[in-house]
Amino acid sequence: MITRRGFLRLVGGSFFSIVSLGAYAVGIGPVLLTHVKRYNLAPPHWPAGLNLRVVALADIHACRPWMTPQRIVALAAEANALQPDLIVLLGDYTAGTRLVTGWVGVAEWAEALSGLRAPLGVFSVLGNHDWWTDIRAQRAEAGPTQSRKALEHVGIPVLENDVMRLEKDGQGFWVAGLADQLALRPNKAKARHSFQGFDDLDGTLAKISNSEPIILLAHEPDIFTKVPSRVSLTLSGHTHGGQVRLFGYSPVVPSAYGNRFAYGHVVENDRNLIVSGGLGFSILPVRLGVRPEILQIDLG
Repeated sequence: MITRRGFLRLVGGSFFSIVSLGAYAVGIGPVLLTHVKRYNLAPPHWPAGLNLRVVALADIHACRPWMTPQRIVALAAEANALQPDLIVLLGDYTAGTRLVTGWVGVAEWAEALSGLRAPLGVFSVLGNHDWWTDIRAQRAEAGPTQSRKALEHVGIPVLENDVMRLEKDGQGFWVAGLADQLALRPNKAKARHSFQGFDDLDGTLAKISNSEPIILLAHEPDIFTKVPSRVSLTLSGHTHGGQVRLFGYSPVVPSAYGNRFAYGHVVENDRNLIVSGGLGFSILPVRLGVRPEILQIDLG
C-alpha cells in the first residue's frame, strides 16, 4: 500500500514532469533544437547518373522572440554548410501566431534569407500565411503578395504555377512550384464560405516541354493525391508534423487527410512525397516530438 509520503512524492514528481515537459515544448523545442533531417532516395523517373543534393527550409514563421532575423541568418548559414546543389523554400515565411513579443516585417526576413547560396540557385513557393497576413491581397483576391515582392527583391524567384529547367553534369531536370492551395480566407461578404486556392497543377505541369524529371514544390501536401507519377518527388511543408507528435502520431494535423501526409517520406504507387516538420510554429508556440528541421535530400 502506498504511504502518504509516497503519494505526495508521486504527485509532486508527476507535477514536476508535466511542468518540465511543458517548458520543453514551449521554450526549448521551438527554438534551440533545429536538426538536419536527411533522406537518400532514387525515385521513379530519376536518371541514375544524376546526383543532386536538395536542401529545403519550410515554415519559418518569422517572429520575435522565437524566429528572429538573426536566427534566420543562422539557419541560412547552416543550409549553405550542407553544400547543396539546390535550395528550395516551401512557404510560410510570416508569423503564424499572435503570441509574439514583436513582429518581423517581410523586408527583414527576406533580407535574412538573402544569404542562401547554391550553385543551381534558390527557389521558393508561398504558403497560406503569406497570403492570410497580407490584407491588401485578401481584399483584392489577387497577388502579388508582399511576401512575393520581398523574396524577389532579394533575388529569390517565387514559383506560383511556374516551372524552371535546371541542369547538372549535362543532365536536365525541372523544378515546378504551385501557387498556394488555401490562399484566400472565407469571406461572408463575398459569399465565399471556404478557403480558395490559386494552385493549378495541370497548367503548371503543362509548361514542361520534355520527359526530364520533375521536383514539385507545393506548400500544402494535400495536392499529392492528384500528382501524377510523372513527377519524381513532391516537397511540402505546412503541417509542422502536427507540432505535437508522439509515437508517430499527430493528434492535430492541418490536412484533410490527417496523419496520412502529416510528416516524413510518403510513398504511394511509386510516387514520392516528403513533408518537412518545418522550422517555426503556427497558432501556439509549442513543439513536442517533432523538432524544427532543415531537410537534406540526396537524389540519385
